[in-house]
Amino acid sequence: MNFEGLDPGLAEFSPAMHSTLDPVLDAHLNPSLLQNVELDPEGVALEALPVQESVHIMEGVYSELHSVVAEVGVPVSVSHFDLHEEMLWVGSHGGHATSFFGPALERYSSFQVNGSDDIRQIQSLENGILFLTKNNLKYMARGGLIIFDYLLDECEDMHSLLLTDNSTLLIGGLQNHVLEIDLNTVQETQKYAVEIPGVTIMRQTNRFFFCGHTSGKVSLRDLRSFKVEHEFDAFSGSLSDFDVHGNLLAACGFSSRLTGLACDRFLKVYDLRMMRAITPLQVHVDPAFLRFIPTYTSRLAIISQSGQCQFCEPTGLANPADIFHVNPVGPLLMTFDVSASKQALAFGDSEGCVHLWTDSPEPSFNPYSRETEFALPCLVDSLPPLDWSQDLLPLSLIPVPLTTDTLLSDWPAANSAPAPRRAPPVDAEILRTMKKVGFIGYAPNPRTKLRNQIPYRLKESDNEFDNFSQVTESPIGREEEPHLHMVSKKYRKVTIKYSKLGLEDFDFKHYNKTLFAGLEPHIPNAYCNCMIQVLYFLEPVRCLIQNHLCQKEFCLACELGFLFHMLDLSRGDPCQGSNFLRAFRTIPEASALGLILADSDEASGKGSLARLIQRWNRFILTQLHQDMQELEGPQAYRGAGGSFCSSGDSVIGQLFSCEMENCSLCRCGSETVRASSTLLFTLSYPEDKTGKNYDFAHVLKRSICLEQNTQAWCDNCEKYQPTIQTRNIRHLPDILVINCEVNSSKEADFWRLQAEVAFKIAVKKYSGEIKNKEFTLADRKEPRSAEGLLCCSSTEELKNVWLPFSIRMKMTKNKGLDVCNWTDGDEMQWGPARAEEEHGVYVYDLMATVVHILDSRTGGSLVAHIKVGETYHQRKEGVTHQQWYLFNDFLIEPIDKYEAVQFDMNWKVPAILYYVKRNLNSRYNLNIKNPIEASVLLAEASLARKQRKTHTTFIPLMLNEMPQVGDLVGLDAEFVTLNEEEAELRSDGTKSTIKPSQMSVARITCVRGQGPNEGIPFIDDYISTQEQVVDYLTQYSGIKPGDLDAKISSKHLTTLKSTYLKLRFLIDIGVKFVGHGLQKDFRVINLMVPKDQVLDTVYLFHMPRKRMISLRFLAWYFLDLKIQGETHDSIEDARTALQLYRKYLELSKNGTEPESFHKVLKGLYEKGRKMDWKVPEPESQTSPKNTAVFPSVLAL
Repeated sequence: MNFEGLDPGLAEFSPAMHSTLDPVLDAHLNPSLLQNVELDPEGVALEALPVQESVHIMEGVYSELHSVVAEVGVPVSVSHFDLHEEMLWVGSHGGHATSFFGPALERYSSFQVNGSDDIRQIQSLENGILFLTKNNLKYMARGGLIIFDYLLDECEDMHSLLLTDNSTLLIGGLQNHVLEIDLNTVQETQKYAVEIPGVTIMRQTNRFFFCGHTSGKVSLRDLRSFKVEHEFDAFSGSLSDFDVHGNLLAACGFSSRLTGLACDRFLKVYDLRMMRAITPLQVHVDPAFLRFIPTYTSRLAIISQSGQCQFCEPTGLANPADIFHVNPVGPLLMTFDVSASKQALAFGDSEGCVHLWTDSPEPSFNPYSRETEFALPCLVDSLPPLDWSQDLLPLSLIPVPLTTDTLLSDWPAANSAPAPRRAPPVDAEILRTMKKVGFIGYAPNPRTKLRNQIPYRLKESDNEFDNFSQVTESPIGREEEPHLHMVSKKYRKVTIKYSKLGLEDFDFKHYNKTLFAGLEPHIPNAYCNCMIQVLYFLEPVRCLIQNHLCQKEFCLACELGFLFHMLDLSRGDPCQGSNFLRAFRTIPEASALGLILADSDEASGKGSLARLIQRWNRFILTQLHQDMQELEGPQAYRGAGGSFCSSGDSVIGQLFSCEMENCSLCRCGSETVRASSTLLFTLSYPEDKTGKNYDFAHVLKRSICLEQNTQAWCDNCEKYQPTIQTRNIRHLPDILVINCEVNSSKEADFWRLQAEVAFKIAVKKYSGEIKNKEFTLADRKEPRSAEGLLCCSSTEELKNVWLPFSIRMKMTKNKGLDVCNWTDGDEMQWGPARAEEEHGVYVYDLMATVVHILDSRTGGSLVAHIKVGETYHQRKEGVTHQQWYLFNDFLIEPIDKYEAVQFDMNWKVPAILYYVKRNLNSRYNLNIKNPIEASVLLAEASLARKQRKTHTTFIPLMLNEMPQVGDLVGLDAEFVTLNEEEAELRSDGTKSTIKPSQMSVARITCVRGQGPNEGIPFIDDYISTQEQVVDYLTQYSGIKPGDLDAKISSKHLTTLKSTYLKLRFLIDIGVKFVGHGLQKDFRVINLMVPKDQVLDTVYLFHMPRKRMISLRFLAWYFLDLKIQGETHDSIEDARTALQLYRKYLELSKNGTEPESFHKVLKGLYEKGRKMDWKVPEPESQTSPKNTAVFPSVLAL
C-alpha cells in the first residue's frame, strides 16, 4: 500500500518512540487503553488486551466479534490471515510480529522480526511465515525460529511481495525493478526491469501479474516474461489499493488537486475481457482499502481510514444503507485483510488494536485448515500419579534429580552380598528326547517356557487362544494393552511375503483351502476388500452388477462387475481389485468424504477403520444406486446387452432402499410430512446406565423409527422452533443394511453389557432345562437362549453374543413397525415366513457381519463373516449347502455360525450388519447375460489430438475375421511405474521387499495368430492414465513421456476400460493367448484368464528347477532374430512369441514327442550357460544355427 496519501499525522509515529515506553501514559495514547492493562517496567503489555466484549453475531451479516491489542500504542502496519492454519498474523511499525489463534484471538506467538523497520507484508507458507521489511526478507517458523534471513541492498525500499508458486517469490518496491527469489535455494534468480518505478501492490490471476504503481497506474504483465501486456491509467495522483476477481479489476486511489492529493470517491472498474474501463463506481466513504468478497456475488468491501466500511456490487450502485463503522481505538485504520473463507475481516488501527469482524458466531478462517501445533505443557508439573500397588510399575517414571551424593539404595558391601540367580533346571522332556552328536545335544523345543525370560505369574492366564498368545512381550506393554494376546491368529492382518520371484513362490493355499477367491491387500485403499466380498456374495447384487455396462470411463459399477467376473473364474487363487480401486480414487465424492487414504495412513492404521468402512458402505451403495439409475440408450455402452432392470429404475434401490415418512411437529401444533428414502440405517443406542436388558430388535426398532427433538424451520411460526421429528416406515427393503456406529467406549460398553446379560439369561435357562429334564435329544442339541439364539452342546458359544441370526419385522395398519428376534422354533409356532409376507410380516436372516479387529501391533484390520449361499457352493464345489466363512483378505476359512456373532469388544468390534429377506433370490431374475459384444473390437477414435491415420500401427478386425473358440492371439503389454518398490536391507545384506512397485499398463498389443494376415496387429492401444507416472521404464517398455498424454501424443490413445473390454471379449469367446511372461501381464491388467487359454513361451521353453529364459535369447537361439535392441516393442514381442510357439509345435511334433524336445531344451540351457545368457553382437558370434549345438536340434 502507498502511504503517501495517508493522514500526515502518522509521521509522528517514529520507530524511536517505541524502543522504551514509560509506564506514564504517553500523550499520543488513548486513555481508554489503560483500563485493565498492566505495563511491565519497560512499558510493554504483558497479554493481549480485550477492548470490547463480543456481541451477538447475526448469521450472514458482518459484525464485530473480538478486539485485542497486539502492541500498545504501536500502529499496526500489516495483517494477514494464515492460509494453512486458523491464525491471524499482525505486524507493527516497530518490526514486531504477533499471531492470534482462532476466532477468540488467543495469543499464539509474538516475536521481533526487525529492530528498526516496519513490517510491510506477511505471507504464510506451509512450514513458516515470510516477513518483508524495507530491505530484508525473513522466513520464520510460526513459533518464532528463523529459517532464513535474506538481506537486500541497503538502497532497496521494498513494499510488496507475491508468491507465484510454492517456491518462487516476487518482491517489488520503490525502485525500478522487481526481484524473483527462489525459496529453496534462497537466491535471487531474476531481476525484471520495470518501466514505471514504484511497485507497491502485486496481484496474480491465471492470465496476468498485476502491478500497482505509486504513479496511479496498474500494469498487466505476462506470467512468464513479466513484460507489460496492458496498462490502466487509473488515478492522476497515486494508487491506494486494488483487487482482481474474475474478469473485473477495481481500484481506489488519490487524484491531483490544486491543494495536493485528495481521496477520490470514484472507484475505477475495468473489464479484463475487453481491456477497457467501465462505469466508475461512486461510493459514500473515502476509500483507502478494497477487497472482493465473492461469497454469493462479486461484492466489494471498501474501507476508509476513519473506519467506515461499505459493501457494493462493482457493476451496480452503492447504497448508503450498506455502510457500517468499525470503531477503531486509534484515529485511523492502518490495515485490512479478508480470510480465505470470506467469513472473517481483520482491521488494524494506529493504536495497535486488531478488530475481528465475522458473519457467523463460529467462523473458520480457511475452508480446510490443518491442526495447529501448540507448545507442550511442562511435564514436571503434570506428572501422572503413581500406584505403588502395581508390581510392574517402572520406577524410571519417577523423576530423580542428578546428584553426586550417595543414594539410599547404594548399600555398602558389608551389608550386601551378590546372589546370582541360578539357571532354571532343564526340562525333563528335553533330556528324555535329546540326541547327542559329540558333546552337543539336540532336542525339540517343548515350548513350555518363554525363551530367555522368566515369566511373572501374577494371575492365571487364559489358554483358550492359539499359540500366538505366547509371543514375548514387555510387561509394560502387556499391562497397557492386554488385548494384544487375545487376537486369534486367523483374525490378524495378513501380509504377502515377497521374494525374488515376486508372488510366484508365495503359498496362498496355506491361507485358503477353499475354492473361493480372496483379495490381495497390498493395493492402496484395499481396506474395503471385506465389503467387496459381502456385495459379491449377495446373489441379486452380483447378477445386477455383472449385467451392467455403461460408457463412463470410471464407473464403479462396471469395474465392480469386472472384479466379480474374476472372482467367479478363480478356483481359489486370490484376485486384486486394482482397476476398481483406481476408479474409486478418481471419484470426487470419495475424496471429499475422506475415503482415500494415503499409503502412510493405511500402513500405520491412522484413523478409525470402523468409521471408514461404514462411510465407505454408505458411499458405495449410493454410488451404485446412481450408476444404475442412468437411463439406457445414450448412456449405454456400444454393444451392451439388455438391462437388468426397467429403464429409469434402479434394482439397487429395490434391494436396499427403505421408503420413509419424516414428520416434524412444531410446538405450535403445525405438522410437516416429507417422504424420503434411505439405503441403510445407523444404530442409535439408548441412554441407560442402569444395566437394563435390551434385545437387539428393540434397539433396531428405535433406530429405524427414530424420534428426536431438534431445531427446525416452521412455516407457520416463520422462524426456527423446537420440533419433534419422527420417522415412519412405508416400505421395508429386501436387504437391511445396518451401520453399528461403535465408535467409542460408550457404545462398546453397551454391547459388552447386553452380551453379558444375555449370556446370564441363557445359562440360567439352559441349567433349568437340564435340571427339569424336560427336553428331548433334539432339544439337547439346540437349546435356545433368551435372545432366541441356538446353542450347540454348550452355552460357552453364547459368550459375547447379543446379535440374533434372524429378526421378524411387521408393518402395522397405523404405519407402525414391530420388530422382534426370530428363531426356527418361532417359525414352527407362527408358521412359515413366506405365508406371513402376505400380511406384511417379513423375516430377515443375518447374511454378513463386518468387524474391526483391534491390534496395535499391525494397526488393526477389517474382516468379514459371510454366510455363503447354495448357488455359490454349487458353482465352485458342486455341492448344495450353506456355510459361514471368515474372509480376511486372501485368508478364507470356514467357521462356526456362532463365531460370526461373537464380539469380544476388547479386540473384535462390529461395524456393519447385513440382513436379507428370507427367500430373497426367488424374487429376482438371476440370469447373467454377458453385456460385452463383438462390436467392442471394431475401430474406435483415438483420444490423442495429434494421432493421424498415417501413424496407425494396427488394422482392426473385419467382421469376417472375428475370432472363434481356440483361435490364437499373440499378446504383449508394456507398463509404467506409479509407485516405486519399498524394500529394506537385512543385517545379512539381503534385500527384503516390503511393498512391491505399483505398475500400470501403458500399451497393449494383440496380433492375429492365423489366417492370411497372421502377425498383423488388430489391437495396439496406448492407455491414458490420470495418475502420476514416476518412471516410464523407456528402456524396457518403449514408452516415452508424452505418449500417454492426449494433448501431445501421436499414438492411438484409449482408456483402460475400452481396451479391457476388448480383452474380456477375447477371453469370453475362448481364444488362446500366446505371449512371453503373460502371467505378469494379466496380473497388472487385472484380468483372470483360464489356464487352458494361456500359452506362455516362458514355460514352454523351461526345464524344472532351472532359470527362466528371456524372449530375446529364445528368439536369437531358435529364430535367428535380434530383437529388443535399444527398447522393447510390444508388436515385435507378440509376433516373436507367436513364431516361438510355432517352433515349439515343430520341435515337439505338436507335443507328441516330449523326450526329443527335452534334448532340445538341454542344448538350449548348455548354450545359454556358455553365452552367459547374453545375445552376442553381430561381429562376435555367428548364428546358433551354425554352431555345434543347433545341428542336433535340427536333426531332432
